Amino acid sequence: MSSSNPIDELAKRLSSLLPGSVDNVRKDVESNLRSGLESGLRSTNLVTREEFDVQSAVLLRTREKLEGLEKKVAEMEAKQTSTEKEA
Repeated sequence: MSSSNPIDELAKRLSSLLPGSVDNVRKDVESNLRSGLESGLRSTNLVTREEFDVQSAVLLRTREKLEGLEKKVAEMEAKQTSTEKEA
């Protein structure tokens, strides 16, 4: 019973907790719950999984570039140190 939209699924689950005597307002409550959940989640500054994965890939490439630059700087410093010792 997995819905494509987790918010819809959560709203349905919460509305199913209502007693049977309020069956006629269940759809109304479900709609209001869905709206409230969507509004609350929008204000939490969450990112989608896709955005997270993209940023993770960018971070990985940045780390790799940084490690390469650190290695080059270390090589240049070593070369400079050896040149200064020879002089």
